[in-house]
Amino acid sequence: MSIGENIKNRRKSVGVSQNALASAVGVSTPMICQIERGTKSVTLRLAVDIAKVLRCDINDFLSEKEE
Repeated sequence: MSIGENIKNRRKSVGVSQNALASAVGVSTPMICQIERGTKSVTLRLAVDIAKVLRCDINDFLSEKEE
């Protein structure tokens, strides 16, 4: 799984919308959509912020195993 797919899966599992996540981390909703689709790269700083909002560790986004 890609980082974007891992972010999407975590976001859905905690019940956070793309819009709410975007607002919480200070980016646009289309940016979150592009990150999840893998068409935009996520910066380390943004990944840390996303992990805080989704109550997980940034390493969870780097896992290649499917859940």
